[in-house]
Amino acid sequence: MKTKAAAAIRQRSRAQAARTHTKPVARISTFTDVDDRPLNRCVEAALTVYFAALDGEQPCGLYDLVMAEVERPMLECVMRYVAGNQCRAAAVLGVSRGTLRKKLIQHSLLEH
Repeated sequence: MKTKAAAAIRQRSRAQAARTHTKPVARISTFTDVDDRPLNRCVEAALTVYFAALDGEQPCGLYDLVMAEVERPMLECVMRYVAGNQCRAAAVLGVSRGTLRKKLIQHSLLEH
């Protein structure tokens, strides 16, 4: 059952990632989805669905699952935004260029 639940959240997360989270809400640093839901509400909704799909099974590795589902599309979007410039991408993300490269390699977005 864990596999079905994980697949369900991945599918929903990929659909959510296909939408852009770039419309800033006035006076706060929260980004909204195209249906005007803040990004944190989208994550909350996806996790609620995930827990419901577990059907009593104990979740494991949830942090890594969520981070992998969010981090990859974030990196892809940022790299598109900066036209592949790693120095600019690192600055946008607030990480070092080395950390960015490690994450890009980890998500198979850059060959090493």
